[in-house]
This record gives sequence, structure tokens and C-alpha cells, in this order.
Amino acid sequence: MNILIVEDEDKVANAVRRGLEPEGYSVAVARTGEEGFFLVSNQNYDLLILDVMLPGRDGVEILTAVRKRDLTVPVLFLTSKDAVEDRVRGLDAGADDYLVKPFAFSELLARVRALTRRSHRTESVSSLKLADLEMDVTGHFVRRQDRELVLTAREFDLLEYLLRHQGRIVSREMLARDVWKENERHTPLDNVIDVHIARLRRKVDEPFQLKLLHTIRGVGFVLRADPS
Repeated sequence: MNILIVEDEDKVANAVRRGLEPEGYSVAVARTGEEGFFLVSNQNYDLLILDVMLPGRDGVEILTAVRKRDLTVPVLFLTSKDAVEDRVRGLDAGADDYLVKPFAFSELLARVRALTRRSHRTESVSSLKLADLEMDVTGHFVRRQDRELVLTAREFDLLEYLLRHQGRIVSREMLARDVWKENERHTPLDNVIDVHIARLRRKVDEPFQLKLLHTIRGVGFVLRADPS
């Protein structure tokens, strides 16, 4: 697993690298957003750990540029801002997860494992389908009609979970436990889940007449072709 850390604080960058390398990860470090953008645009990484507050262009600007190039590398934001609006801004830019500074390395490692687990999928079912929506789990490819849907790693995991539970209502508690790997549901995480659902709906449903992703008010979400 190749990981790129974009962090201008040497102490933080070096500590994360020293912690990840013994776990078997190959780690590169960029000190500016521009350097990080160049590296991620020209090399293959399994995860991008991106600081929000960077000299020059900040992390959100860098991530926006990365997503505009249809690069779907999973992105974990490191931020000292924990307000809901700051998290929403990062998630809307295309981040898959966030971690507020200061953080425990054990939590960082758990989030890294969660975001990179798609490369170690062992499920026997390699393709999923609902109506005209098709997912190739192994190839990490999603298509609806004749259009490829470009999803972030978190969006892919979320859609896969919904497809595997298609026709059944999925609660926020289930998503928190099984997709975000959080044992306890809490309000900030509910907000994060809702942001990702909204982003996924824009990609999966908005361009198409048949709507597949439905919200069951007060209960959760369901992926089904029957709007009733």
C-alpha cells in the first residue's frame, strides 16, 4: 500500500510516517499542496492523507483539483477545525474521511485501514446490479446506462453497501457501524453520512429519470427501483 502524506508540519508528517511504515505501508511526504498535487497526479497511491491548512493553496483547493481530474484515490483530511460546516466543506470537495488534530495514532491507523480495505476485498460476489445501475466490485467500476459514475472511495463503499442491501432499509446506525467502522453513532457522524448520501444521490440519480436512492424519513435509506 502506497500512501502520500501532504503536511507542512514536519513533526506531524514524520510522526505519521514513522507510525505507518512499520505497519507495512510505503509512505511519501509532500510539504506543500502543489507538491502533493503533482505527486498524486503522476503516481499511483492507495491513500492520500491531506492537511487542510497548507501554505499557498489549502487542502480543500488541492482536493477539488484532484477530483476534477477524476482521480478517485481515497482521501483522509487532517484538520484542526471541527465545526460541522468545515467538515461539510471538506466532504463536498471530495474527502472520504476526516480526523481532527490532535489525534491518537491508533485512530489514524484504524481510519487508514478502513479507507484502504477495498483493495483487500474477499467477497465472492464481484458484480452487483439494480435496474440499469451496475457495479464491478473487483474492478472498482460503476456504470449507469452508458455512463461511468466517478465515485470517491467512501462513495463507492457506501453504494456497495446499499447495493448489497438493496430493497432493505439501511439505518444510519448500520452505516456508522459497517461503512464508517464507528461503534457509536453520534450527531456529527449523522451529518457526515447525510452529506455522503446527498453526494451519492447527485451522481447516481440526478441525471436519470428512474430514481433509485430513497430516504425513509426518520428511519434511514433504501436503494430500490420501485419508488413506492
